[in-house]
Amino acid sequence: MSDDPIVQMTGIRKDFTGVRALDGVDFTLRPGEIHAVMGENGAGKSTLIKVLTGVHAPDAGEILLEGRPVRFHSPGGAQAAGISTVYQEVNLTDNLSVAENLFAGREPRRGPFIDFRAMRRKARALLAEIGIDLNVAAPLSAYSIAMQQLVAIARAVDIEAKVLILDEPTSSLDRDEVEVLLGVMRRLAEGGTALVFISHFLDQVYEIADRMTVLRNGALVGSWATADLPQGELIGHMLGREAATLEQIERDASAHRVADEEPLVRAEGLGRKGSIAPYDLTIRRGEVVGLAGLLGSGRTETARLIAGADRADAGSLVFDGAPAGRHNPRTAAARGIAFCPENRKTEGLVGDLSVAENMILAMQASRGWARSVPAARRDRLVAEFIEKLDIRPADPAMPVKNLSGGNQQKVLLARWMLVEPKLLILDEPTRGIDVGAKADIQRLVAELSGGGMAVLFVSAELDEVTRLSDRIAVLRDRALVAVLESEADMTTDRIVDAIVSGGHRA
Repeated sequence: MSDDPIVQMTGIRKDFTGVRALDGVDFTLRPGEIHAVMGENGAGKSTLIKVLTGVHAPDAGEILLEGRPVRFHSPGGAQAAGISTVYQEVNLTDNLSVAENLFAGREPRRGPFIDFRAMRRKARALLAEIGIDLNVAAPLSAYSIAMQQLVAIARAVDIEAKVLILDEPTSSLDRDEVEVLLGVMRRLAEGGTALVFISHFLDQVYEIADRMTVLRNGALVGSWATADLPQGELIGHMLGREAATLEQIERDASAHRVADEEPLVRAEGLGRKGSIAPYDLTIRRGEVVGLAGLLGSGRTETARLIAGADRADAGSLVFDGAPAGRHNPRTAAARGIAFCPENRKTEGLVGDLSVAENMILAMQASRGWARSVPAARRDRLVAEFIEKLDIRPADPAMPVKNLSGGNQQKVLLARWMLVEPKLLILDEPTRGIDVGAKADIQRLVAELSGGGMAVLFVSAELDEVTRLSDRIAVLRDRALVAVLESEADMTTDRIVDAIVSGGHRA
């Protein structure tokens, strides 16, 4: 492996409407290496890659390709220079043949006509170079997502990629398919191609990567040889520790939890193929159950099954003593389950509706559209919750899209508090909001559970999970690996240990 960088990015800064996505990041890639870029959501991984490939122009910093300064204005420019990207979603045409996808826009010709025989011959030879044997005349749709990923990689290799960027290529693959893909990556690296590997699967990263760079909150944490960075240290670098400026929210769990009380929620062997392995979990009235784990560990998938947002294909769910049976968002809401999704803008709020209209949606839906909420009652409730949650500006007529992220989250919380649910599921409720709004929401969670509401709380911030939770379920690689219950166990160090060990104590 050469020590001379093929790509060197220095002091890269990128701002989006006042938000600093990258803050002076350095990144070095060498020929023939597999380099993992690690970090949680919002760490800056995707922005760094988009700056390198010409999707975004950097606001500051320098990019060198083989020692020469470059500034790409489009992905096509980067590709022409030898930098190709294969995304998680295969960007090919599945109704065309494998050969046609490999050579789209570069078809061998005989005069004005495409030479299909030559194209199929070249396609077989190209796939053989990376150890793949497919019927190149068959439509791409005849093959699994894994094989489609390999076709996309082969196409990138054939356009003489010096740098190949793989963005979450294994997220939809089973273990055998992953092994095939990792084998192809090794062969490419041995041939001198430099690979950037973005993945949230730690085992795969440690199996394949030569080096790794860790980003957090848009800043460079550091770069290490994979062999020199134990998993526990990597996780610590990725997650960091929450700033001391956030007010501590103390909870006395024993004051309201009854140990032998019949659970409000009992999930037994609940799972969904390709999403989350079957798991057992109980949630009692008046307790907060935290879901902790790295990005891609299955936190959201676990919550969505209980919320009815996804349909389980294994196990059972009992809610308030009765089998859930048919379970979807409508029946879940009728049972008293409220779900605040991670992406509040696309899955939670209706941006063009007002603050008041967004608040009242769940209450109105529970009454049916033929029985509108009386205007006087609506106005009173909206005013009450704007004051209670300190929503700013305190204007019920303002379109909710004009509010800050923290205030949007408060509007979403108010919507469900209006219907007084039995179970409140919060998926990353404090992500992307300022410290003051974060403290308000954490305090509200403590108050709601103290009043008897059950809360399922999903967060990537370990300090937040340990502060608020009565019990913590730890996930890794789409499986629930441990449930921490004692005060001595519910620490950030113990969560990291459980993630690293897969739940098995050393």
